[in-house]
Amino acid sequence: MTISRELHEIGRPLLDAQLAHPTVRGIVRGDLPVPVFRSWLEQDYLFLLDYVRVFSRLAWQAPDGHLGDLVDLAHLTWHDELSLHRSLSAQFGADLDGAVKGPACAAYTAFLLRSAADYADGLAALYPCMWGYSTLGRILAENPPTEPRYRAWVDTYADPGFAALAERIAVMIDEAAPDPDRAKALFTEGMHHELAFWDVP
Repeated sequence: MTISRELHEIGRPLLDAQLAHPTVRGIVRGDLPVPVFRSWLEQDYLFLLDYVRVFSRLAWQAPDGHLGDLVDLAHLTWHDELSLHRSLSAQFGADLDGAVKGPACAAYTAFLLRSAADYADGLAALYPCMWGYSTLGRILAENPPTEPRYRAWVDTYADPGFAALAERIAVMIDEAAPDPDRAKALFTEGMHHELAFWDVP
C-alpha cells in the first residue's frame, strides 16, 4: 500500500468527525447562522493566504517534475478559492481585510509554514486540507444544500478539477518518499487542525 493510501485510512475517522461537526452540518442543511459562516469565511481567507505561501515555499525546493504542480496549486488557491471567498464575503458581510487570525487559524498556519521547511514534510502536512476538502465536497454534493450561497461553497470543493489536484498531491507524496512514520504524524496533526478549524471563533 502506498503511503498516500495509508494516510487516507488514518484520516477517515477525522474526516467523519468533520462531517458530523455542527458547522458542517449547518452548511449541508443550508441553515448555518450567518455570523458563524461569516467568521469561518474570514478565518479561512487568512488561512488561504498562508496556504499560498506554503505552496510557494515548497515550490522553491521541488524537483522539476513537481514544480509546475505547485505553481498551479498556488494559482488555483489565489485565483479560484480566494475569489470565492471574496465573492461570498459581500453576501455574508465579512470583513476580509480587517479579519484577525483566531487561535485555530494561527496554530494551523504556523504548523504548515514550519513543516514546509522540509519538502516531504510539507507535502504530508498540507495534504489534509486538499484531500479533506475534496472528499468533503464530493460527499456533500450527493445531497447539496438548496441555499445558494452554501451550494456555491459545496460546488467549489466537489469540482472534479479540485479532486484531480488532490490526487496529484497524493502521487507527489508517494514520489517524495517521506519517512512513513513522520508523514503519518504530520498528516494526523494536520487532520486535527482541520477539525479544530470548524470551531469558529
